[in-house]
Amino acid sequence: MDKKAKDAGISIDRLKEISTWVSSVQDLDQLLELIIETATRMMDAKASSLLLLDPKTQRLYFKVATGEKKDDVKQFEIEMGQGIAGYVAQTGEPLLIPNVSEDPRWYKEISESIGFETRSIACVPMKLRGEIIGVVEIIDKADGSAITGEDLKRLSVFAELAAVGIGNARKIEHDKKEIRDLKEELDLKYELIGESPALRKVISDAVKVANSKASTLILGESGTGKELLARLIHRAGARKDESMIVLNCAALPETLLEDELFGHEKGAYTGATGRKIGKFELADKGTIFLDEIGEMSPGMQSKLLRILQEGVFYRVGGNKSIPVDVRVIAATNRNIAEEVAEGRFREDLYYRLNVVQIHMPPIRERKGDIPLLADYFLDIFKRDRGVSNMTISKKAMNAMIQYDWPGNVREMKNAIERAVVMGNGGAVMPEDLPQFAAKPSYPGMKVGLTLKEATDMFKKEFIALNLRHTGGNRSVAAKTMDIQRTYLSRLISRYDLLEK
Repeated sequence: MDKKAKDAGISIDRLKEISTWVSSVQDLDQLLELIIETATRMMDAKASSLLLLDPKTQRLYFKVATGEKKDDVKQFEIEMGQGIAGYVAQTGEPLLIPNVSEDPRWYKEISESIGFETRSIACVPMKLRGEIIGVVEIIDKADGSAITGEDLKRLSVFAELAAVGIGNARKIEHDKKEIRDLKEELDLKYELIGESPALRKVISDAVKVANSKASTLILGESGTGKELLARLIHRAGARKDESMIVLNCAALPETLLEDELFGHEKGAYTGATGRKIGKFELADKGTIFLDEIGEMSPGMQSKLLRILQEGVFYRVGGNKSIPVDVRVIAATNRNIAEEVAEGRFREDLYYRLNVVQIHMPPIRERKGDIPLLADYFLDIFKRDRGVSNMTISKKAMNAMIQYDWPGNVREMKNAIERAVVMGNGGAVMPEDLPQFAAKPSYPGMKVGLTLKEATDMFKKEFIALNLRHTGGNRSVAAKTMDIQRTYLSRLISRYDLLEK
């Protein structure tokens, strides 16, 4: 058997191997490289590449390439209709160009920039469910012979294999995402528990606004369940089958927040080794929930306003506008109207976000829901711990009803979990609850105290209350009380609150 026949036999065997891979798509990048490398060998091409279409920017970018300049070529992108590849992507028709210098569609800038001489090109489209998703091309024959029509037919086979592989990979990724979303939903247990008039009104308002595109602003203290309400709005509306993306605006500095929201292009800054898709792009056709919107810097407020007004944004380092259709739900525990009045929050952004406003009530305003919430959390942690007979004693329940729960639902959930872990497995007693939950938060004024003693008593309880409310964060507590953090630290030491 001569070498050419032997190589053909090996290539056919490799093609069979690729076909089995396509059905499972173990690793898409590895699969595409295998497809292009095999195509290059079978057609004895000098170089080849696979370009994918970015549906947002309508530009083609090099996903896989072979040849001596394979790394250099990946820095380029091509507009739809630009050059041979852009023309094939736009028309959906394969092209065989024997001499590119004689074809007006030839885009020579890439070859000249990387110093790669090109004489002939064969380029075919990749289609998925009738839509163009990219192109595959080969450049010249390694032995100097002409690319033939037979080569073009073979290239079409490889393009079809690549398209099927990409389609399978996208389906697998979509399925994985659904599984992740479902797991997250089950883990977080997205139920709003309660029957109080205040909560019933909130749920009624949420259902009313769910099927509109109106931006919604949810106000409420920390731990009241603002994210749960946002998820209810998303699930009750027409976008329920699309993604809901959540981002806490207080958790990131401005530069990182911009990157998270809008993504970046390759090379946008040091360390940006590839393109990153931002939260707004991920939420396209769905919902984005921006928690703690009141913490956003003025610069980011301006950029957010632009996307709300125009429906487009730019990735960091990019110059191509990207349109999105996103339903925005924002939330804050701040007095946002006061923030606007004092110039810390843009008035025009406030009106954009505040088309519909819903106030999530704190637990102290719906104390009738405390027994329902307590039993609900108890059931969750009983299953986790395998203590099916555990109950909440009447004394413990009364203590919880008397308590104001400054940390709201989040604080109650943690208190019940602690009680289940620390209890005797029978009934939750007052002593099983955290000390702050087992008694009223403030005993009130009483006679027999000097003014200084009464003032100190108030200060101690007031500081402890704010520390509980902020999860022990001294900086946030000091800001809330409008005092210096160093002064707060001195008061904590003075009143022996170090462990509270």
